[in-house]
Amino acid sequence: METIIFQIALIVVPAGAVMLTAIYFLRQQSDAKVRNAKIELTQTLKKQRQEFFLPSRMEAYQRSVLFLERIHPNSLVMRHHNPGLPAMAFQVKLLETIREEYEHNIAQQLFVSPAAWEMVKKSKEETLKIIQLAGKQMDATSMAMDLSAKIFEIVGEVGQLPSEITVEILKKELQELF
Repeated sequence: METIIFQIALIVVPAGAVMLTAIYFLRQQSDAKVRNAKIELTQTLKKQRQEFFLPSRMEAYQRSVLFLERIHPNSLVMRHHNPGLPAMAFQVKLLETIREEYEHNIAQQLFVSPAAWEMVKKSKEETLKIIQLAGKQMDATSMAMDLSAKIFEIVGEVGQLPSEITVEILKKELQELF
């Protein structure tokens, strides 16, 4: 009887070891397939996300650059120039225009980098400061033409404006998307 049990053990033990080894390798293979499937799914989702959001991101960069160009003191003054307007009224008009343009484009921050959007905000604030500084140098009888000249003078003294620097940064970021 012992020999029968021993013979059965000689058959069952190696068979069990082979079965356990097969199970181990099948699990490893299955885990590898699952990992590869997860990686492939992640890459596919990332690619789809990029394809979906890329047009929106490009538009956000375009609109941000357009915003900065529209609030550039030179283009702003030329676009709203009204020589018969008192300087104070002209200043108010320019400041309102900048704030309206900003509010109109505020959603663009969703698609540009936080650092770039911070630069856009700072550019807006610096442009407001230039116009306010010029306005403080006007007297009660000054006209829009006087304010325009003072704004151009300040812009000339500053050199490269924050809005111009920000446009360059936005262009570089957009190029990095490709």
